Amino acid sequence: MNLEKVVFGFFVLLAATLNFGFVLGDIDDPAQHNVYELFAAIVVSLVATVLKFGDRTQMGAVHLATSLVADLQLVAAAVLWGVTVNVTGGVLDASSTTGVVSLAAGALLANAVSVVLLVAETVSFRGP
Repeated sequence: MNLEKVVFGFFVLLAATLNFGFVLGDIDDPAQHNVYELFAAIVVSLVATVLKFGDRTQMGAVHLATSLVADLQLVAAAVLWGVTVNVTGGVLDASSTTGVVSLAAGALLANAVSVVLLVAETVSFRGP
């Protein structure tokens, strides 16, 4: 068992599940989307991205690309949330919530692709 692969797989799956947990619920109901879960999804996704920097294979490059897309979308969702709450009125309305959740859903798709790549890489692995 390779400990590095275990840690990498842990963070990829944790990023995907946190992202899924944030997106789950009515898309326009702010009460069903927790800001702390979005924050946790961003932090874990950034950690997963850093872990992908060392892999110089073609699969590693695609892993890194999917993770960067997820990071970008999650950060954009957080910025939209922050601007809406702190600049334009202090209340997250249905329209803004839809925008935040849509961006997080895009990140969820990128995380799902990353999980599929991880499973495909694991299945095709031939031991030494």
